Amino acid sequence: MISGAHAIIYSTDADADRAFLRDVLGLPHVDVGGGWLIFSLPPSEVAVHPFDRSDRHELFLLVKDVEAFVSKMRRRKIAFSPPRQEDWGRITEITLPGGGKLGVYQPRHASPPAKNSVRPRIKVTRARKPTRKATARS
Repeated sequence: MISGAHAIIYSTDADADRAFLRDVLGLPHVDVGGGWLIFSLPPSEVAVHPFDRSDRHELFLLVKDVEAFVSKMRRRKIAFSPPRQEDWGRITEITLPGGGKLGVYQPRHASPPAKNSVRPRIKVTRARKPTRKATARS
């Protein structure tokens, strides 16, 4: 029934944040036209938490070793918050080039087994880049 999930990061500098996901985090991606990149993520999980509103959602990236991740970000001069321990895992936040924060954590909780993806085969048609019109010189 569900073949995957599509998460969206809203950004005031989408091009810079796309470059960060591509070049710094090394996420596999496809260009669906005009530089619009869609990134592949590793197997994921979703949880529902009680909250006083129902219009807020968050995205966290999971890592096996948050300290190793922080060391790698430090070498690349990427801003991040000091890692902190929570009951459910060790967490940091990286600052994206567009200014947004993205949580990254090493879970201490159990995770469900990854379900084999059953993605539908979709033919990707790339948008053509606009061609320059020749201008006559006087």
